[in-house]
Amino acid sequence: MSLLRALKRSPLALENAILFQGFDPNFTESDRESVETLGLDRFTADKQTLYAADLIILSAPVEVNIALLEEIKRLAPLSTLVSDVSSTKSLIAQRARQLGLPFLGMHPMAGKEQQGYRESHEELLQGRRVILCDDNNLLAGDKGAFLVALLESAGCTTLSMTAEEHDRIIAKVSHLPQLLSTLLMTHCGESISRSGPGFATLARLAGSSWEIWRDIIATNSDNIADELERFSGELAQLAGEIRERDLGPLESRFNEANRLYQTLKEMNRS
Repeated sequence: MSLLRALKRSPLALENAILFQGFDPNFTESDRESVETLGLDRFTADKQTLYAADLIILSAPVEVNIALLEEIKRLAPLSTLVSDVSSTKSLIAQRARQLGLPFLGMHPMAGKEQQGYRESHEELLQGRRVILCDDNNLLAGDKGAFLVALLESAGCTTLSMTAEEHDRIIAKVSHLPQLLSTLLMTHCGESISRSGPGFATLARLAGSSWEIWRDIIATNSDNIADELERFSGELAQLAGEIRERDLGPLESRFNEANRLYQTLKEMNRS
């Protein structure tokens, strides 16, 4: 919903009078009214109307999005560009190839641990990167180029990579932190009443919904497990250095982490 709100208010969308329509089978009448006030032009359950679009963006959990591709294949025009905002890309891109759909995966690198349209905000994507997984050279076409222009008009920057590369990288910089935060919270559960704001900052992702993460883990399990195993090795080495009071390597770790943190801050300011 944050992506919708950002795109809706972008100069390019306003200039082209883009119609934004959508559907969620779980929405109540109150939900429908709310999302229309947030920028959705039309909420429709009619699939022929819903899929008669230049661009379809799937925003359900990834396994639901994969299942929806068959319906899109039956009902959408052949020229419709299909995208999604799932946190994993390899399996959905593979299924789209099997169905012969023009699929361009999209992953906005912004979000909150809380999910749902009530947590959305049009400024959430301002200055953030959107990864585009283009395994079919669709960015070279008119619709792919227009999507990039629309994202940039909404204040985003774009980065292109393959679906497989995406899943390997995101397992490290997104899925691993989520699981470490979850594990940290359960590991420290009996002591959190004595913790301070530093712990709360590090454990923020522990508030994320299992409903979302179930599909992410199920569709990127090998990459995530690989990163967990690599990180567990780093933890074991770190524990050994601390037990032996080997302060030289520890100082190097702190210095390198400080340097990388400054780089990260600069990236997020740009």
